[in-house]
Amino acid sequence: MAGVPRSVDFTQTAAYTQLRELAGQPYDLTAAGALDGERVRRMRASACGFDLLYATQRVDEPALAALYRLAEETQAVARFRLLMTGEVMNRIEGHESENRQVLHFVTRHAFEDLPDPHPAPEASDAVDKARRELAKLEAFLAKLDDGGLVNAAGQGFTDMVSVGIGGSDLGPRALYMALLPFRQGGRRVHYISNVDPDDAAQVLEGLDLSRTLVNVVSKSGTTLETLTNETLVREAFIKAGLAPERHFLCVTGEGSPMDNPQRYLASFYMFDYIGGRYSATSMVGGVSLGFALGYRQFLEFLRGAREMDLASLDPDPRVNPALMAALLGLWNRTFLGLTTLAVLPYSQALVRFAAHLQQLDMESNGKGITRDGAFVDYDTGPIVWGEPGTNGQHAFYQLIHQSPTVVPCEFIGMRNSQYAGDMNIEGTTSQQKLLANLMAQSLALATGQRSDNPNKVFPGNRPNSVLIADRLTPRTLGALLAYYEAKVAFQGLIWNINSFDQEGVQLGKVLATRLIDHIIAHGEAPGDPAREAEDPLGWAMLRAAGVL
Repeated sequence: MAGVPRSVDFTQTAAYTQLRELAGQPYDLTAAGALDGERVRRMRASACGFDLLYATQRVDEPALAALYRLAEETQAVARFRLLMTGEVMNRIEGHESENRQVLHFVTRHAFEDLPDPHPAPEASDAVDKARRELAKLEAFLAKLDDGGLVNAAGQGFTDMVSVGIGGSDLGPRALYMALLPFRQGGRRVHYISNVDPDDAAQVLEGLDLSRTLVNVVSKSGTTLETLTNETLVREAFIKAGLAPERHFLCVTGEGSPMDNPQRYLASFYMFDYIGGRYSATSMVGGVSLGFALGYRQFLEFLRGAREMDLASLDPDPRVNPALMAALLGLWNRTFLGLTTLAVLPYSQALVRFAAHLQQLDMESNGKGITRDGAFVDYDTGPIVWGEPGTNGQHAFYQLIHQSPTVVPCEFIGMRNSQYAGDMNIEGTTSQQKLLANLMAQSLALATGQRSDNPNKVFPGNRPNSVLIADRLTPRTLGALLAYYEAKVAFQGLIWNINSFDQEGVQLGKVLATRLIDHIIAHGEAPGDPAREAEDPLGWAMLRAAGVL
C-alpha cells in the first residue's frame, strides 16, 4: 500500500503529547455523577455480535478523542491492513531478524461471501495454500466419518492425542475446551505439551490406544519437547502391539524432518508466515478441532474469525471493538503506568482462554526495542493473567478491589449458557446470577465504596471493560479469538514494536541445550575437568540442584 509507513514513532505525534498531559488527571469514576446510564449507553463499541462496554474505564471525551487521534497519526488501521495483505512486516529494520509476512489471517479466508474489500496479490499464494490444507482436512475427516479410515480391527477412532508445545498447544487446547458441547459423536481430544514425563503418562492412562489417533505438531519438525513426548507416546503404542504409522499424523512445515509418509498416515502443513501463537485457525488447531467438532463446525469457527478480521479494518473504533480495546489498553499501560491486565471470563468454557492470551499478548508485545532497532523508553505489553468467573471472586478479587496496586480488568460474558441446562432458582437463573456478578464486579471496581470503617473502604477507579455476546458457539469463539489477535497487533503497531517474533524464547532454549549436553557428557565421563571448564556456571547449577 503506497504511502503507508512500516514504522511510526508514536512518541513524536501530537496525540502522544496530549495524552501525556491528560494522564496527569484521568477521569474520576468515583466522583458524584461520573458514571450514569447515559455514559454506559454511549460508551460501547460493537461488531460481530460482540458489545464492548467501556464506561468503567478512566477515560472522558477529551481522552477518547486523543486516543482516536493517536490511531490516526500512527496509521494503525492502514498498517494492520499491510499485515493482512501480505507485506513483510515481521522484521527489525537494519538488524538481523526474521523477515517474513504475517498471514495467519489467510487461514480463515475460505469464504467466497466474505471477500477482502481490498485484496492484494502478495497474499494470494498463501490463500491458495490455506485452501488446499482445508481441502485436505475435509477429505481426511470425511474418511474418518464414513469408515474409510479405521484401526487394524476395523473400528473407528474415538480419541485424539495432540502433542505440541507453546502455540501448538495453548490455543488449540483452550478452544477445544471452550467448545465441548459441540463435539461430534462425543469425540475426545487430549493434549500433551510439558516435557515432564508425568504429563504424557497421565494423558495416556486409561486411553484405548487402539482407537486413538496421535497428532504431532511442530513447524520445524525438531522441537525438543515435542519430539521427546512423541517418542514416549510411540513407545506406548508399540508396547500395546500397535503400529504407530497407522495411528500417527502430523502438522509440520512442508519438507521438514517430520514430513515423512513412512511414519505418519497423514501430514498437514503450516507455513513460516504464521506465528505459533497465531496458528490456532491453521491446521495447528484445525486437525484436533476438526476431529472433535467436524469440518462444518470448524468452518463456522473460521467464519467468526474472518468476520472479526474484516471488522478490524474499520477506522472508527466505535464499530471496531479490537481497536477500541487496544487504545484503552494503551491508555492504561503507557499513559497511566498500570503494569498488569486481568482477563476474567464469566464462562466456565473459557477456563484455559486466559492462558492462551498470556502467550498471545506477552510473547507478542513483551518487547523492548522498536521496529527500527532502538531501545524503547516507554512501557509496552502488560502482564496478562486471569481465571474464570465467580471462582476468582473468592480467590484474588480482594487484591484487585483494595490493594494499592491497580489491576485493569477485562471481563468476558455470554448472555446465554452453552448447554441450555439452566433453571430458575429463587427468581433468577444461574446464568442471570452469573451475569449479575460480572456487572456488579465491574461497577464495584469502578466506583468503590466510602465508609467510616477503613477496612470497608474500596478506593474505586479500577479501570475495566466488559465484552459480551449472546452465546459461546464455534462462530462466536472464532470472533473472540480474532478480536484479541487484532487487539494485540494494533497495540504493537502503535508502540512500534514487532509483535511477531519471539527472540526472548531462544536464549533459554540455547542454554537448555547446553545443559542437556553437560548431562550427557557427565554420563559418558563423570568428573572430566576439561569439559567442566567450558561452562563452570552451568555445571555448578546442575550439581547444586542435584541433577548430577
